[in-house]
Amino acid sequence: MANGGPVEHGYPHLETVRAAVTALYRRLSYDTVHRFDASVAPADVAFCDSDDLYLGAQRVARELVRHYRLPDARMIVGFREMRHAANVELAAGPEYFIELNERFRTHRRDIGAALAHEIMHVFLHRLGLSFPGTRENEILTDTATTYLGAGWLLLDAYREDAVSSQKLGYLTPEEFGYVLAKRASVFGEDPSTWFTSVQAYEAFVRGRERARLDERQPPLTAAGWVGRRRYARDRRHAQDHRPLAAAGDVPYVFVLDAGGPLRVAFSCPTCHQRIRVPVRGRVRARCGLCGTVLECDT
Repeated sequence: MANGGPVEHGYPHLETVRAAVTALYRRLSYDTVHRFDASVAPADVAFCDSDDLYLGAQRVARELVRHYRLPDARMIVGFREMRHAANVELAAGPEYFIELNERFRTHRRDIGAALAHEIMHVFLHRLGLSFPGTRENEILTDTATTYLGAGWLLLDAYREDAVSSQKLGYLTPEEFGYVLAKRASVFGEDPSTWFTSVQAYEAFVRGRERARLDERQPPLTAAGWVGRRRYARDRRHAQDHRPLAAAGDVPYVFVLDAGGPLRVAFSCPTCHQRIRVPVRGRVRARCGLCGTVLECDT
């Protein structure tokens, strides 16, 4: 939780975020991911200063439990002084104890954001899905919260001006916007009307532009002229069996199987699963993980 301190921007965790989206599809399946086609509604997690603190927190927690489809889980919410925004005790259940930072006593509209992250920890714990390392696991949690329909709350908790700042979660504001845009593209949502924070909306717009770049990378037919020209050059090198120096900004790699055709491998722009297709001009490919149909010019 950034509380008055500097807020990190940009996309420093993008590869871990993409790996988290892939892991969700692999662990949950396409059908289960698509059960979360509706995000948490703002009215369902609204919290005003006149609400009773504990009853209101329990109400919001129950709504998030319902959204995550954890019907046999009960959240007991308390408050205490702590360094982080919140903490959850991951036990066997069905009761889970969540502690929120004392500052949420007076910043009640952000209680839903903190609870969304902590209850996702319970969701992932029950799934048995985790990443090695605390930081990577927290990035997985933020990504899953956002992709499954509650992370817009975390982004909306971001506020920053010349003298103060607040941000919840481990992702940067732009990375939250990136994942939110990925979700919006899959489910046809427009989350822009939900934001109460101007800075959150601006971060969503920047993240959306970055997400759209994934859909305009060669060998996809939507790639721009510069990308297509570079791809054609790299393809000629590969077809001539000449070694091609790896470049970090190239989103594809050519693979020559022994006795087989030249293939190009690239990431699905939806779930980031690696796809391999033959190099033979116009090709339509379907991602085996998320079902996205991709128009390619290989």
